[in-house]
Amino acid sequence: MKLNEIRKRIDTIDLEVLALVQERMGLAMRSRKFKDGIRDPEREEAVFDRARRLNLNLVEPNFAEGMLRKVIEESRRLQGENRQLVAFQGEHGAYSEVAARRLIPNGAYVPCMEFIDVFKGVEEGYFDLGVVPVENSLEGAVTQVNTLLTNTELTVIGEAKEPVRHCLLATDGKEYREIRVVYSHPQALAQCRDFLSRNSLEPRPFYDTAGAARMLTRERPRASAAIASALSAQLYGLDIIKEGIEDAASNSTRFLVLAKQPSEVTTGDKCSIIFVTAHQSGSLYNVLNLFAEAGLNLTRIASMPLRTDPNNYSFFLDFEGSDRDPTVSTVLEQVHQRTISYRFLGCYPADKQSPTAP
Repeated sequence: MKLNEIRKRIDTIDLEVLALVQERMGLAMRSRKFKDGIRDPEREEAVFDRARRLNLNLVEPNFAEGMLRKVIEESRRLQGENRQLVAFQGEHGAYSEVAARRLIPNGAYVPCMEFIDVFKGVEEGYFDLGVVPVENSLEGAVTQVNTLLTNTELTVIGEAKEPVRHCLLATDGKEYREIRVVYSHPQALAQCRDFLSRNSLEPRPFYDTAGAARMLTRERPRASAAIASALSAQLYGLDIIKEGIEDAASNSTRFLVLAKQPSEVTTGDKCSIIFVTAHQSGSLYNVLNLFAEAGLNLTRIASMPLRTDPNNYSFFLDFEGSDRDPTVSTVLEQVHQRTISYRFLGCYPADKQSPTAP
């Protein structure tokens, strides 16, 4: 290896070390939920003893122990801040984390492998909040999230409409004309279909946009790039080859904030409900007409087949108004009476920010 190759490899390892430290800090903060206090001298001594006993050849035992002492000192500081643990699906740098950072600016953002891990973690109290995508302006509803919403007891306490600015990312020094293959989540690939076709780039599905960026840094596959966020480029030390490669400038995703209980300090002006009507003529119209007669503006209507009865549907409804308004309360009670299944998801502040803003 030549000097420049060695330095590139060192840079990659440095990023991996810092990413692992970040992951360890996140786990330490999660452990706070299971402990009576922050300090655990017996556990800390076991960690230091293990470091002293490691035979790392090039690394002296006192260096390894000293490094871990600094790491544990920092993790104790973070646990003492008692930040809210905010779960999202994907790796660090995912668009869900971008939304979470805007919605909960001082949170501790915890990546989860699957959407169900976010829901269960909040339900069981391992996380304080969860942030999940519910619909995209180009690709429609996020089916798995909508399915989970039909079965959860969690409450929606907020929303964010985030502009999705897809970036073509590559490792340092890679030129655009070298790229032949692009990795990303299937939805991101679909949202950039025209760009990929126009440039004769082969799409390769990956479980997560940020995960694809992280893989690129770790494995450095030849002639490859990833589609992910600008935040992913920052986190994984990748170059942004081209920004804004989505097929439509209006591309945006709506995210919901999930909690076990409604917010006690925030009032809402938007509500979400899920209901099932009898499978007969006019039943859906009779429900929707209640909102029209009350002058309540519907902002979203979506449907999904029932798994237990494929001939019938769950309906997702968002509308403007507060559940503290007597008119809204009356309409919701009437909806409850005219449906065979009904659940109030929550009342929360509507995101007034334009999703197409730069």
